[in-house]
Amino acid sequence: MPAPPETHQQSIERRAQELLAQVSLAEKLALLEGDTDFWPGMVDIASRDASHVHPWPAGALPRLGLAGLQFVDGPRGVVLKGGATTFPPPIARGACWDVDLEERIGEAMAREARSFGANWLAAVCVNLLRHPGWGRAQETYGEDPVLLGALGAAMTRGIQRHAVACVKHFALNSIDSSRFLVDVQVSERVLHELYLPHFRACVEAGAGSVMSAYNQVNGEWCGQHPALLNEILKLRWGFRGFVVTDFIFGVRDGVAALRAGQDLEMPFRMIFAGCLAAAVADGRLPQQRLDDAVLRHLRAQLAVPPGSYPTSLRGCAEHRALAREAATKSIVLLQNESAASGPSAPPLLPLDPTRSLAVIGSLAAVANLGDRGSSDTRPEPGVVVTPLQGLQAGAAPGAVRYASGERLAEATALAASCDAALLVLGLDWRLEGEHIHPGDIAPILRQIPPPHHLLGRWWPPVARAIAAITSYGSARQGGDFAAGDRTNLELPAEQVALIEAVRAANPRTVVVLMGGGAILIEAWRRAVPAILLLWYPGERGGESLADVVFGQVSPSGRLPFAIPTSADHLPDFEPRAPQVRYDLWHGYRRLQRDGNPAAFPFGFGLSYSELRLSQAEAELQPNQIRLAVTAQNAGLLASEVVVQVYAEPPGVVLERPERSLVGFARAALQPGACRRLQLLIPLRQLAYFDEVSSHFWLEAGCHRLRVGQHSEDGGVLLEINCEAKDLGP
Repeated sequence: MPAPPETHQQSIERRAQELLAQVSLAEKLALLEGDTDFWPGMVDIASRDASHVHPWPAGALPRLGLAGLQFVDGPRGVVLKGGATTFPPPIARGACWDVDLEERIGEAMAREARSFGANWLAAVCVNLLRHPGWGRAQETYGEDPVLLGALGAAMTRGIQRHAVACVKHFALNSIDSSRFLVDVQVSERVLHELYLPHFRACVEAGAGSVMSAYNQVNGEWCGQHPALLNEILKLRWGFRGFVVTDFIFGVRDGVAALRAGQDLEMPFRMIFAGCLAAAVADGRLPQQRLDDAVLRHLRAQLAVPPGSYPTSLRGCAEHRALAREAATKSIVLLQNESAASGPSAPPLLPLDPTRSLAVIGSLAAVANLGDRGSSDTRPEPGVVVTPLQGLQAGAAPGAVRYASGERLAEATALAASCDAALLVLGLDWRLEGEHIHPGDIAPILRQIPPPHHLLGRWWPPVARAIAAITSYGSARQGGDFAAGDRTNLELPAEQVALIEAVRAANPRTVVVLMGGGAILIEAWRRAVPAILLLWYPGERGGESLADVVFGQVSPSGRLPFAIPTSADHLPDFEPRAPQVRYDLWHGYRRLQRDGNPAAFPFGFGLSYSELRLSQAEAELQPNQIRLAVTAQNAGLLASEVVVQVYAEPPGVVLERPERSLVGFARAALQPGACRRLQLLIPLRQLAYFDEVSSHFWLEAGCHRLRVGQHSEDGGVLLEINCEAKDLGP
């Protein structure tokens, strides 16, 4: 009988093994680091803003026909100049709760990356949002591992059709100002239940690479952490791709890093170049580990689909439509009350586009796309539709009038003269974002040989100076706030004063909030009838805002994190802490445990329509629960519902969160329509991690499932009686 035909994966493995046999030792060592020398690379960054000009190469070996990998960043779109589409950032797309949309966006980003000659895209950021003040909150999908895992896996699948997906930052990276310093203490149970499942989902979706984090976990740097990189990622999960360092400052000890499971240092020849050859020669670095790292790199290169991608893909009509769809679906209607008295007075939104509207706030008239760190995109001039432009285009000619709000008297006079007022306020790159603290990276720079031997003993102070210069691009200052992590989660005082003044001038006031993390609004939210969360909405956000404000589309975004009534209800958060302990309690889980109702719960979002859930049924199967529920649109406007399933465990064996998300689904409903939705919930979502057996276990007893529309919604209650079950590692 003839042998079965070779699968695509088997073909890649065979070819990778054949290439490995032809690679010399010097070539193997070169494949473990970026193709750019350190000093020319640093000059390139300083003089040309290089990360936004060209991809970073690694692994080119022309002798064997290997063109190498070409890296670009891209959580909100390919960061290179030249017309790439700017999408809303991941936190906004987390508010969409739309797996299919995220997969389509991943594919679009990968196609655009290929049009620049890049084939390796770092667009899958799934760090858990433990505290909403994290400066890079905008780069992740939210505070829950199930939401992160579903969306991260979708993005991974989309990218892998055309390029190598890079999943970052592994792991427990959720403080920015001390990311080169902090040691995160965490138990095995907390690690496996909360901080790793979403990474595992991306690995199971076929991710080709995983980026290690800068921080420490339990006393060891993530870039050289054998438990994370080898025991968990490669052995427990079976990851066959490669591990890459975070850029420039991701390695402390080159030999320890490679032995622990690190496979590639990027983007320059740095720490590895200075130590690995000697480590191989004297036996400190086993040949088997070296070959394994090279083989993983070869597999990834060979898996990249061949072909050329035209520049016409960048910012094409299809991708711009995707950006608009994401921006529209992400908008969360937090509050919508009447501006008039009386029981029959309608909610303020949507507004009549033929009536006069005062648009107030400097953020209304600028392209506010997010921070200006590594995820910063560079759209072409005139591409971004600002909130003001979108509202002007969506309203009757002359109906929208604008004031920046810098002069209070002008703003209040304009508000008083119009039928309604709309304030665009919130955060921008000056108030939150990526941050580098120069004192933390100087020790790493001092390991790099000076560019000239004459520097000699002057090298340490020169390294400190370079560190300070490096930090400048990410640590921009703004007013009383600083880019990086936020310890004050409220709006700046001048914005609150503007809200109060405009509301006094016109009771029909809408507040539109921009930003990437939670904003506490208890001080003023009851003073205004309507509040919308616009996030950083990408290049088509102004059009999406107009669609929602004027009622062309019903808002359907749902919060990817809980917004508390007080910062006291959040975990401790010290951006410069040298050590911090992570436990089970953050976000909606912590609010429930402590009996603190959220101002706006996780998963919350209002609609212009009336959405109902009923007739839920659940069937226990060997490895999953099959759940069905009927969703109904009882209103007069087409809308989309986000069905959320929360598990309430027996909690007999050990302390567990009162209620945790275990599944969700999004569906479009026409007015008056009903739709029967089916959800498959893996039993692992209901399980706890047992540190003795190092396995997940389904607890025996009655597991209650709440099928609702946010984390505090009583919804439809189902009960599933389970026997104790070992679900494996």
